Amino acid sequence: MQDRTKNTDATKRPRGRPRAYEPETALRHAADAFWRSGYAGTSLDDLSAATGMNRPSLRAAFGDKHDIYVKALSDYWDRKFALMGEVLAPGRPLAETLLQAYDAALGIYFSGEGQPRGCFVVGTAVTEALEDPVVREIVSDGFIGLDARFRDRIELARAEGELSADVDSDALALLASATMHTIAIRARAGRPREELQALARKAVAAICR
Repeated sequence: MQDRTKNTDATKRPRGRPRAYEPETALRHAADAFWRSGYAGTSLDDLSAATGMNRPSLRAAFGDKHDIYVKALSDYWDRKFALMGEVLAPGRPLAETLLQAYDAALGIYFSGEGQPRGCFVVGTAVTEALEDPVVREIVSDGFIGLDARFRDRIELARAEGELSADVDSDALALLASATMHTIAIRARAGRPREELQALARKAVAAICR
């Protein structure tokens, strides 16, 4: 009787190892580990501890350490661009829109536990881009994409009469992007959020004058 019960229970269990993790959540926990220590300073054991997955499971789900990092980097850009798309949408004055974009970025840069961690790209990928062509391409494409989003919003403001017709949209877009990068670096260096908000306001005043 006991043997039949065991056999019956066995037939009800699904074959193979059940997936005990959500890939998206695991990838973002891996990103947190890279964010804290950088690519070189993060080991597979660190990634295993961060995700709660053993090494074979990590490799089966995401590949090797480099694959995990590249996926985390691409996911970060996707999320940041989605956020920028929301905050840079038309319908409000340009100055208000830009300030919200910087405030949204600060929300990311100050999202870590304890010390502010800045931007994932600036803080971890810029160093790796020097020797890693895959990372370099992702970083470069992301920066170009950020410039383009700012430029499109500035050109819209010019078309609607908020800015002078002869403004250089490319130059203002680069200033807007550079401000975001500067805020990220200073956040990583431990500067207070209020100081960075003041910096953003000054940059926005220069862009919208």
